[in-house]
Amino acid sequence: MNNKAHAISPLDFRSRPMRAFHMAWFAFFLCFFGWFGVAPLMAIIRDELHLTKTQIGNTMIASVAIAIVGRLVVGWLCDRFGPRRTYAGLLLGGALPVLLIGLAHDYTTFLLFRLAIGMIGASFVITQYHTSVMFAPEVVGTANAMTAGWGNLGGGATQILMPLLFGLFVGAGVSQFWSWRLSMAVVGVAMLVTGVLYLRLTSDTPDGNLDVIDAQENGSREASAAFWNALKDSRVWALFVLYGACFGMELTIDNVAALYFHDSFHLSLQSAGIVAGSFGMMNLFARALGGYASDRAAARLGLRGRVWLLTGTIFLEGIALMTFSRLHVLWVAVVTLLVSGLFVKMSNGATYAIVPFVKRNGLGAVAGIVGAGGNTAAMAAGFLFKSEHLPWSSALLICGAFVTLASLCTIPLASLTRASDSPANMEETCRLADYEFSA
Repeated sequence: MNNKAHAISPLDFRSRPMRAFHMAWFAFFLCFFGWFGVAPLMAIIRDELHLTKTQIGNTMIASVAIAIVGRLVVGWLCDRFGPRRTYAGLLLGGALPVLLIGLAHDYTTFLLFRLAIGMIGASFVITQYHTSVMFAPEVVGTANAMTAGWGNLGGGATQILMPLLFGLFVGAGVSQFWSWRLSMAVVGVAMLVTGVLYLRLTSDTPDGNLDVIDAQENGSREASAAFWNALKDSRVWALFVLYGACFGMELTIDNVAALYFHDSFHLSLQSAGIVAGSFGMMNLFARALGGYASDRAAARLGLRGRVWLLTGTIFLEGIALMTFSRLHVLWVAVVTLLVSGLFVKMSNGATYAIVPFVKRNGLGAVAGIVGAGGNTAAMAAGFLFKSEHLPWSSALLICGAFVTLASLCTIPLASLTRASDSPANMEETCRLADYEFSA
C-alpha cells in the first residue's frame, strides 16, 4: 500500500485513512452504546422482570460470551472480505436485536436478546484492523488507541445518557415499561443509518477497496492459514491474557458499576450512572495516551519499550482495582475508580500498539484472537459476580489480583524485542511490519 497516512489529522474528513478513522471510532461508539445500553437501566429492568442476582449475572455473561466467537470470526472476515463490508454487515445485523430487545417480557427472552446483542462487541476488531491498514507504523499505535478509545467512550456515554434518555421519555408521559424499550430503539436506528454510511464513505485500504484492487492475497485459503498460524503463536496468547486483564476488566466494570454504586453507596439511578459513566468517559484521552506513550517508547527503545510500558500499566491497574474493592467512602472510591480506569485504558492502547508487530501476515487473525481475550476475561468475571455467596466487592478484589499477576505475561513477548533492541533498528522493524501487513 502506497498511501498510508504518516500523521493523524483529526480535522481531515476527505482522505481515505482519516475517513476510515472517523467512521471506525464512531461506529464502535454506537456499537458500545447498543452493547451496554441496558446496563445503567438494570435497576429498572431488574424490578420489572423480577430478576435475581444470579440471573443478572447470567445476562452479563451472555452479553460478552458471544463476542468471543464474534471477534474470532470478524478477524477472519476482515482478512477475507475487508473491513468495509464486514463492519457494515455487523452494524446492520447487530441493530436488529438492539431494536427488538424491547420485546423481552421475562428472564429468558431478555437473556436471549442480550446474547444476540453481544455480537456487536466484535466491532472492536474491525476498528483496529481498519486503522492498522490505513496508518504507517510510526503512528499506528496512536491511531489504534484513538479510534478504540473514542469508540469506548460509548461505554461511558451510555452510563450517563441512557438514564437521561429514559428520564426524557418518562417526563413526556411514557410509562417506565416503554421508556427503557424506546431508549434502546433510538440506538438501534442510529446503528442502521451508520451501517449504510460506512459502506458508502469508507474504503478497505488507502489504495482502494478489496473488490477493486488485486485481492488474491485475501482469499479464503490464505486467511485461514493466517488464522491457524496465529493460533500456534505463544505471543498471541500472551496478548490474549493481557488484553483480558485490561479490556476484560473494562467490560466488567461497565456492566456492574452503576448497580454497584446504586446498591453499595445508595446513589440514585442518575447519580450512579454519572459515577459509572466517568469511568468510561476516560477513554476520551486515556486509551489514546497509552497508544501515544507506546509509540514514543518505541521511538527510543524499539519494541522493548512498548512491552515495558504495557507491563507497568497492567501492574498498576491491578493494584488500583484491588484498592477500589476495599473502599467504603464514596469520594475515595470514585477517585480510585478513576485511577484504575486510567491504567485500564492506557493498557488497552498499549496492547494494540504491539498487535501489528506480532505476525508477518494475518493482522485480522491476531487482532481477533487478542480481542477475544477481553471478552473471555469479562465472561469469567461474570461468574464471580453472579454468585449468591460472593459479595461484589470480593469479586472485584479477585479481579484485581488476576490483573496484577497477568502483568507477568509480557515475558513471552521478549522474543518480539530482540530484532529491535535499539532505537536505530526500529525504523527497519516498522518498515517490515508496514510491508507485511500490506501484502
